[in-house]
Amino acid sequence: MTDRLSSALPTVVRLKEYTKTDQIEILGDSADPFGVADAGLTWLPKEDHFGVRRKGRLVAHAGLLRLPISIGGTGTQVVGVGGVAVAPDLRGHGLARLVVSAALDHARTMGPQHGLLFCRPPLVPLYQRLGWRTLEQDVRVEQPEGPVIMPLRTMWTPLHARANWPTGAVRLLSLPM
Repeated sequence: MTDRLSSALPTVVRLKEYTKTDQIEILGDSADPFGVADAGLTWLPKEDHFGVRRKGRLVAHAGLLRLPISIGGTGTQVVGVGGVAVAPDLRGHGLARLVVSAALDHARTMGPQHGLLFCRPPLVPLYQRLGWRTLEQDVRVEQPEGPVIMPLRTMWTPLHARANWPTGAVRLLSLPM
């Protein structure tokens, strides 16, 4: 009998830190573990980290960071979700759902009305299954050389009841997460 994930659902833990070593433990030692290096972007580290361990090994992660944003010319904040990682040998077992859900539970305590993430197009269906919605407009993000249009797909999710995405131009007033 194959040992998929044990019948007991793994537990998500809040991590005190998330290092490059932790990322390598999950994804291996790749030069481009998230497949976004060709976007040429500079990213911010996350401040809050959630993970799943299996038999002592870190096998999944999601990070959060509160960020300033302008939507339709009005300044507000979002909780950026990033660094979502699941060990390749354990994908398809609900670990992304588990770790992202735990991160969003915490995000709901942080104040902003919306969660925001950027992802490669092949991952859009995964996040849609997790309740995220695609933002069908360009989003400007800050980079060291000045603002650029985000080349990845932008997705959002409400963090509170009746939180709808406002209309208008969107500009992340920081580096992306």
